[in-house]
Amino acid sequence: MLFNIPQFIDKEDKIVGPLTAKQLGWMFGGGTTLLVLWNILDMSAFIVASVFVAAIFGALAFYRPNGQPLIAFIFSAMRFLFRPKMYLWKRIPETAKMKRTVKKDRGKKIEKSFSEKNAQEISKILDTQGRHN
Repeated sequence: MLFNIPQFIDKEDKIVGPLTAKQLGWMFGGGTTLLVLWNILDMSAFIVASVFVAAIFGALAFYRPNGQPLIAFIFSAMRFLFRPKMYLWKRIPETAKMKRTVKKDRGKKIEKSFSEKNAQEISKILDTQGRHN
């Protein structure tokens, strides 16, 4: 049996004419922003603001740098700027972490004494190469 295989699964579905759901959402958001600005600002300020708002929302809806939506491009740029960078040619050597040990007082201190008698015994052992009586 032959089955139909979807061919263009990476393209978004067109909802209204040539507009996708995301584009329609951005246009609706821009229109809502313009409506709010219309009620807040006077006519001259509204015209200036509407140019900027229309440009921003138009770019978010239709501009695709490097084949990806502008909002994804902006998020990728922000992630690149704020994440720590890893340079392969600037390798940081792994250093072993040294543990700091604190010497504990044992209470008793052993006094080392070296007397003349001990020195003579050691000298005799060394002279006779360990064969003395």
